[in-house]
Amino acid sequence: MSSTPLLKVEGLKVSYGHIEAVKGIDFELHDGQITTLVGANGAGKSTTLLALSGLVKKAAGRVVLDGQDVTQLSPHRIVSGGMVQVAEGRATLTTLTVHENLELGAYTRSDGRAQRAEDLERIYTLFPRLKERTGGLAGNLSGGEQQMLAIGRALMAKPRVLLLDEPSMGLAPIIVQDIFRTLREINQAGLTIFLVEQNVRQALKIADRAYVIETGKIVLEGSGRDLLGNPKVQDAYLGG
Repeated sequence: MSSTPLLKVEGLKVSYGHIEAVKGIDFELHDGQITTLVGANGAGKSTTLLALSGLVKKAAGRVVLDGQDVTQLSPHRIVSGGMVQVAEGRATLTTLTVHENLELGAYTRSDGRAQRAEDLERIYTLFPRLKERTGGLAGNLSGGEQQMLAIGRALMAKPRVLLLDEPSMGLAPIIVQDIFRTLREINQAGLTIFLVEQNVRQALKIADRAYVIETGKIVLEGSGRDLLGNPKVQDAYLGG
């Protein structure tokens, strides 16, 4: 692992009116690793991702991606710079086809059609179900298939960092296993992943590095394995 983080976040604060949702947190993502941010509902996890993506205003702090300060960049420039988010709830464009949704993921790219076609085939290999449904409307997909589509669309942007917000939400356990298996496969191919999850056990199992957030503050950090065995984490999130 490189000693220089691919993404470095310092003193990040986010407020909604008078409510401080994220209270000056620091964390790092290292190239080629899965890092997870876990915590209870309302702890500030999704707000952290939205701030990284430029979708909510930062009250304070600094975000540096591969040596470039991206704190004040607009969302589309953050995507162009290599950080792409898969939103909570999937947010697929339901009146467009699967193929059209995937093509839209490449909208910030300036490379040629051949390269995009190659990447599209790679995604269809990763998610064969999407290839079967390529001409169908995204709105007719199951929840698990829509999650696959949301991840595939993000991958079409060729990210260096993939931000995932609650990818297991609302999915059957067997589908959750498939999604997490795919995330490991994507990561093993070299993609850096930042995973926000309420399914703490699943997240910590696949994470190289993990942070626990409570009421807007990071209260624990360590390897995924260490936090999985931490008595405080077990009592608070894993049922003892």
